[in-house]
Amino acid sequence: MSAENNTVTFADLGLAPNISATVTSLGYTMPTPIQAQAIPALLAGKDLLGQAQTGTGKTAAFALPLLSNLDMYDRATQVLVMVPTRELAMQVADAFKEYGSGIDGLRVLAIYGGQSMVAQLQSLKRGAHIVVGTPGRVMDHIRRKTLKLNDLRAAVLDEADEMLKMGFIDDIQWILDCTPAEKQVALFSATMPAPIKAVAQKHLKNQTEVRIHNKTRTVDTIDQKYWFVEGLHKLDALSRLLEVESVDAAIVFVRTKTATLEIAEKLEARGFNCAALNGDVSQPLRERVVSRLKDGSLQIVIATDVAARGLDVDKISHVINYDIPNDSESYVHRIGRTGRAGRTGTAILFVSPREQKMLRIIEKATRQPITELTLPTAQELTEKRIQAFKAKVVRSISKPDMSFYTRIVQEVMQENDLSADAVAAALCMIAQKEKPLQVKDDRVAKSKRNSREDSGAQHRMRNGDRERTGSRRPRNGHNEPGMVTYRIEVGRNHGANPGCIVAAIAENAGIEGRHIGKIKLFDKHSMVDLPDGMPRNIFKQLQRAYVNNRPMKICMHSSM
Repeated sequence: MSAENNTVTFADLGLAPNISATVTSLGYTMPTPIQAQAIPALLAGKDLLGQAQTGTGKTAAFALPLLSNLDMYDRATQVLVMVPTRELAMQVADAFKEYGSGIDGLRVLAIYGGQSMVAQLQSLKRGAHIVVGTPGRVMDHIRRKTLKLNDLRAAVLDEADEMLKMGFIDDIQWILDCTPAEKQVALFSATMPAPIKAVAQKHLKNQTEVRIHNKTRTVDTIDQKYWFVEGLHKLDALSRLLEVESVDAAIVFVRTKTATLEIAEKLEARGFNCAALNGDVSQPLRERVVSRLKDGSLQIVIATDVAARGLDVDKISHVINYDIPNDSESYVHRIGRTGRAGRTGTAILFVSPREQKMLRIIEKATRQPITELTLPTAQELTEKRIQAFKAKVVRSISKPDMSFYTRIVQEVMQENDLSADAVAAALCMIAQKEKPLQVKDDRVAKSKRNSREDSGAQHRMRNGDRERTGSRRPRNGHNEPGMVTYRIEVGRNHGANPGCIVAAIAENAGIEGRHIGKIKLFDKHSMVDLPDGMPRNIFKQLQRAYVNNRPMKICMHSSM
């Protein structure tokens, strides 16, 4: 099936009434091509083979029908979704919760490496209708018998080609073999290499095939930029951008209702004119916010995707993605609120080192370059504040009836034998106390440099030279160029083998198997070569990782 139907609405797809109501409340009306084709097939209980890029709306394509088919009288795990990374596990689990918000008693659980095993065990003991997990951690729980799949009705493989690249294909086969023979299977992959086709041929029966080509494109009137930022400095970066950019009106997109309130409050404390807009905002208040944006009495709105639907104000000059969207279509919808009515617009995207993949997906889907933004330095921000302050002083002088204040200044000068310059300087210092004119702390710029260093190293780890790091068995006993030896406290006595070590590293660090070097097993520990320049955040994730239910406890080999 490859024809795309653009006339179908969600109301036509046959979703369960409570799921359909939730979809309507979220503002969705027209399904994407993959949703229009996949949802009816999955609702009918058919297996599905979907070839689609990330950003085409495929999460909703399988989540909505599987939620519609749930039996809420059965507390057993009915749906298992396998994904390549912890970030995607959390995103997909959150999507199930959002789409299933109208189902009383729904339990959705994300399980992945690096997360507390105790917390996962407790959650699994309480039961979960839907489990979303990475292959390594799913295998751990199956072996422990803490994840019971006897009553499983549906299994989903999301981004199957990515799981193949990360060395999970054998794990996926093993997991599927542990599930009931009679179940529904949906497999989604951007490409269809031979091993993925083999999985489909073995586990999918009389499947419906859907192939979608992403045609998304953004308008040429929008100047798109991105900035690498660490979480602790995002608010500082946002404040700095809002100060130096020529903003007529801006929408700042965040993921949660709580974030809209927190960021709006913090920006107001820094002197910005802003308001929060989320799903809890009443219609009258929403209308006032839109009206204030249009008349210029409000400059900045902090909003969630749901709350911003239908927010059409031509004068919006900036869209800032404070939190990166989950797919490229959401990105296009967000930034489409600027660059309207013949105006030019600016779209700024905050990207952490972990989110680089989504940046590339967005860039590919929009078919337009997203250029790196250079954040203003402390000195540039200081100059901007000084110019604004000078303009404010001049405007104040032109106001009528300044005699009262003139008399106070003259009295201060006479009573204390001070010059006019000294009094004026003191007044300037008092006036700027809440927002210093001189910016000395340049942590944000330093964060940018550190983030770029980390992201560059991470890029090398995931996209490095295949010839240099691809083999796990070098021709000599020394490290290959660009590799560093690490020790992990798991060995033969603990049931470790190269396959489970590669899977644990790939799952927790996102390093593809082909970029993991030689592995040497000993009785109580092992040595593994990894690309040089490992980012700090990746190393910390590996320090919390498990192999065969045993802490990895990774550290750099002392002889290096």
